Amino acid sequence: MPTTEPAPDRSILGKNDDGRRFLTRGLGELVPPAPREEQVSFLVTKEHRRFAEFADTVRRHRHVGLCWGPPGVGKTLSARHYAGTDHWARWQHTLTSGTDPGAVPERVLQARTAFWTPTVNASTREVDRALPRACQEISYAVDYHQYGKVDPFVHPASAGSALTELLIIDEADRLRTVGLEQVRDYYDRHRLGVILIGMPGIEKRLARYPQLYSRIGFAHEYRSLGPDELTAVLTRRWQSDKHPDEDDLAQAAAITTVARGTGGNSRLVDRLLTQIERIRQINHLPTVTPEVVEAAREALLFGH
Repeated sequence: MPTTEPAPDRSILGKNDDGRRFLTRGLGELVPPAPREEQVSFLVTKEHRRFAEFADTVRRHRHVGLCWGPPGVGKTLSARHYAGTDHWARWQHTLTSGTDPGAVPERVLQARTAFWTPTVNASTREVDRALPRACQEISYAVDYHQYGKVDPFVHPASAGSALTELLIIDEADRLRTVGLEQVRDYYDRHRLGVILIGMPGIEKRLARYPQLYSRIGFAHEYRSLGPDELTAVLTRRWQSDKHPDEDDLAQAAAITTVARGTGGNSRLVDRLLTQIERIRQINHLPTVTPEVVEAAREALLFGH
């Protein structure tokens, strides 16, 4: 088996240590996952604009907001884009690597929004630690931008997360009763807005917890793309790399087929378009036709 020896100054092994403990103990991941690549072509849809307006309102009035919608419609992508989460993750990754990270991402400074996703079996200890950590990281970043350093004793606003204006909790369905109570308690002790994002039905579940439910000031149902907007999205995407021999009528029929097969679900649309592009490349097809769409749909799990 080929081996690659790390640089001596990078090794964590001691003298006469062959590292076998990593094979015999449940030590888990030693480093966090790499930050996500930038969503190069995030499309600002009508639903995203509605979500952004909803988030702005919750943030401005410091209320609790509730957002729900079926899987794949774009709730998480909209929330991450609003908060600048991917920009933040890459900036923080550069910061922890010991190199100059540059300026704090502008989107993070504008939104002042913390984004947190609980694990599937989030414990009370995890929630107690995660909520202040997520908010304080954003507050510290604002301090870093303003003063070139982070010193909570000199600039105490960031020490209590006072510079964070909104906390978005994705996959809020994962939180148990005690977790929801922890969120309510954290909200009561801080002056910031909170958005809970979940699946349809979360609004009925929260109605059983009047202490939290009574604090919900705004609600937003995230819906699938409408036929007109989906047509505009597909036309814009296919027009950008349109082949000179492209048949406009065939393309219009293909758009109708995509709309019928996906119901406007953003995730399904994206997967179907990826499969369509794959079939076009394999078969050297210059035109998107209903037959190509049907062939792509047959290769996926939905729509049968």
